[in-house]
Amino acid sequence: MKTWRRLHDTPSLWERYFVREKVIRAIRSFFETEKFHEIETPILISHPPAESYLDVFETTLLDRARRPAKAYLSTSPEVPLKKLMVAGLGNCFAVTKSFRNMETQSNLHNPEFTILEWYRVGADYCDIMKDCERLVAAIVGNGTLTYQRQKIDITGPWEWITVAEAFKKYADVNFDNFLDEKKARGIAAQKGYTLKERTTWEELYNQIFLNEIEPRLGQGKPTIIYEFPAAVAALAKLKKSDPRFAERFEFYIAGLELGDAYSELTDPVEQEERFHAELAEVKRLGKTLYDFDHDFIDALKIGLPTCSGIAVGVDRLVMLLADTADIADTLFFPASEEFDII
Repeated sequence: MKTWRRLHDTPSLWERYFVREKVIRAIRSFFETEKFHEIETPILISHPPAESYLDVFETTLLDRARRPAKAYLSTSPEVPLKKLMVAGLGNCFAVTKSFRNMETQSNLHNPEFTILEWYRVGADYCDIMKDCERLVAAIVGNGTLTYQRQKIDITGPWEWITVAEAFKKYADVNFDNFLDEKKARGIAAQKGYTLKERTTWEELYNQIFLNEIEPRLGQGKPTIIYEFPAAVAALAKLKKSDPRFAERFEFYIAGLELGDAYSELTDPVEQEERFHAELAEVKRLGKTLYDFDHDFIDALKIGLPTCSGIAVGVDRLVMLLADTADIADTLFFPASEEFDII
């Protein structure tokens, strides 16, 4: 049954869907207090960020003479915000729609979703960890919340654990050994995971992380898991003290991954190298191929200030506050109701 029909037949359901407006009001109020600028970023873009783990929506833009140009739906407001930071914007945030293809057949994903991103100048990822604690408190209020019969104490400080510590604690894996690809294959095989000749180290990592570690995070208390391996560094700075790891973290509440953050990479040469590597992986995986945003590299050459930022799934925050296990229950028009193939 379509959501609008359910709402028509059961008016008591409206309260669950109105949680969204309360969450977004609280987010805007928090960043207004913090003196951040709210920015509207484009949804139709010429170049998505080069990230091999994502599938993009590609379309065609026509001019008045019907001459075509490739266009894409934005996967994130990150690059536009960073360009404006190069121009001198300062601390900023965006609450906007983003689009990622193949994000279907899961109760935690919708191909069209609402994302919150914010960037703090002169900060590193530890500063954003503290922002997360304060933002969630501003949205939820101090004390505890109940999600799917779990009581979660959201007052700070939260649990902070490194990826290496989590692998040892929850999967009994020595991460120094796992960083060696040959040893990682042996560890994964011993655990019973399916390996193919072309299985990459990142795929081995994801199998263990998603199956053995992620469900254990944020139980009883929100968890910040940090120091991700360099192979999954995205646009993050590597740690100077140990470049095998990146200054990146994610935060979880009741097993829900809610945000992904890092100290931002500002080196244009290294960024371009990473983009090329990501697009090579996009090609290897047979995904929609595109070029990276060369204008962004030009912006980095001018100089992105030292900063740190995070992307937070607003729909998942709504799930948490509405106490629902299905993201479709937070959306008036989920893709699962709009498209027969899903």
